[in-house]
Amino acid sequence: MAKQLFDEFDSISPKQWKQQIQYELKGADYNETLVWESPEGIKVKPFYHGEEDNLKFENLHADGFQIIQNIYVYDVTKSNARANETIQRGAEAIRFTLENAEINLNELMQNLPTEKVTYYFNLLFLSADFIKKVAAFATEKHFIIVVLVDPISQLAKDGNWFESLEKDFKALQTSSSLGIPFLSCKIDLYQNAGATMVQQLAYAIAQANEYFNRLESINSPITFEVAVGTNYFFEIAKLRALRLLFQSLANEYNPALECHIIAIPTKRNKTLYDYNVNMLRTTTECMSAILGGANGVSNLAYDALYHKDNEFGDRIARNQLLVLKHESYFNQVHNPADGAYYIESLTAQLAEKALELFKDIEANGGLITQLIEGTIQRKINESAQKEQELFDSGKEVLLGTNKYPNKNDKMNHELELFPFVKNNPRKTLITPIIERRLAEKLEQERLKTEE
Repeated sequence: MAKQLFDEFDSISPKQWKQQIQYELKGADYNETLVWESPEGIKVKPFYHGEEDNLKFENLHADGFQIIQNIYVYDVTKSNARANETIQRGAEAIRFTLENAEINLNELMQNLPTEKVTYYFNLLFLSADFIKKVAAFATEKHFIIVVLVDPISQLAKDGNWFESLEKDFKALQTSSSLGIPFLSCKIDLYQNAGATMVQQLAYAIAQANEYFNRLESINSPITFEVAVGTNYFFEIAKLRALRLLFQSLANEYNPALECHIIAIPTKRNKTLYDYNVNMLRTTTECMSAILGGANGVSNLAYDALYHKDNEFGDRIARNQLLVLKHESYFNQVHNPADGAYYIESLTAQLAEKALELFKDIEANGGLITQLIEGTIQRKINESAQKEQELFDSGKEVLLGTNKYPNKNDKMNHELELFPFVKNNPRKTLITPIIERRLAEKLEQERLKTEE
């Protein structure tokens, strides 16, 4: 039926399209008028055509996505109750963030379902003994548990290793034979600090390559934790490019190794004022994550900047994903971006530029060396500053903040959390990479003027 329908129309070549466009422009320059360049240096055309852009990348999409609920474990009993409740309300995976190894696993996991639910243990510490205990617990109780620990991200974000390079990698090596996924690359840090998409991808692969080179073997999937921004199609392509690059890298070490992606909306474009707009931002960002092929999506609550974890914010964030999955049917089509010439072209260009930067990083000692030298921090800071200048000048718009702000909006009495970068002078091995939102300076000025 579809073939018969489209056979009724004559095919149009790219040359014919360009001729018609040039006619409609009435003498204006095609490239100056309709072609724009992204911060990544990618020129975006007004149309894409199968004869020029039919790239057809395969296997760049997960087989469905899980709705992830984040739970920071302060009180084991309360965290267990909250996990049970959120699973009953639609969560399909739980991401526990653990501060130390003193957690009672039996209490934390009491009465939680063992089938169809994935439990991520995001560790803020590194202990081979604890990971061994988790692996034994998962085997005995039949839980699907994925450990998320990333010493390189710890160095990049905190400025120090958990203990030291040697001890951290020794602990990872001990954990590699335990039979559960034990390693993650927390590359959301780079996006939240202002890195371009090409930088994010190159640093992600360079980070994975450090683990491949420094560990004797990796036999379980590596989990990439990725922040997704507001550039809708580019973000779809970014996740696809990450899989493409990882496949190329893994082929050199362990071709059977899988790439597991957890996506979360970025904090960089979130705002304190007119905070309900954050829900619109996170909705499109979650859509990009799903269409880009994330294995799991963890939404960011609209009030996460200034409120402590609360039931209402969590429920709204979770319901956004439930609507996308069960009412918008985002889980019904496998690889929906496949064959979209624009997205395929963006995927190829992002991957090519990231691969070029990755090769440069490796030629200059690798990611850890460049972090210690401060090269990575300097490059991210340069990219972040360019974006900040666009925001400050009004060329990059955040509605309700630097465009159409509500002057009657007051936030001084709403702040349960400090929503700005905190200064914590201390001795560190390297200069840490600092996450910073675009609207921070403007918001601080507005708070000072509130009555």
